[in-house]
Amino acid sequence: MNDDPQMRRIKFRAWHRGTREADYTVGGFFERYHGEWNADEIAWFERFMEEQDADIIGWALGTIPVPDEWKGPMMDRFLKLDFVKIEN
Repeated sequence: MNDDPQMRRIKFRAWHRGTREADYTVGGFFERYHGEWNADEIAWFERFMEEQDADIIGWALGTIPVPDEWKGPMMDRFLKLDFVKIEN
C-alpha cells in the first residue's frame, strides 16, 4: 500500500479528520478493510470522507439514520465498528 500514492493520500485523510472520534472510526475502517476494496469501493470511501464528522459518528452510533445514498455493503461493514481500537 505504501507504494500507491492514492492509497497513501486516502489513509492520511482518513486518519486526519479533525476529531479523535472520527479519526478512530474512519481511519480504523480504512485500516481494517482497504486491502479488500475494489475501485468502486475505494471511490465510495473517498466520497464518504467528504461527509461531516458529526454525521459519520451519528450513523456509526445509530443516533441518526443512515441516508439511503449511503446504504449498502460498505456501510454495513462500517456500522459493525469491529475495527475501532482505542489506545490508553
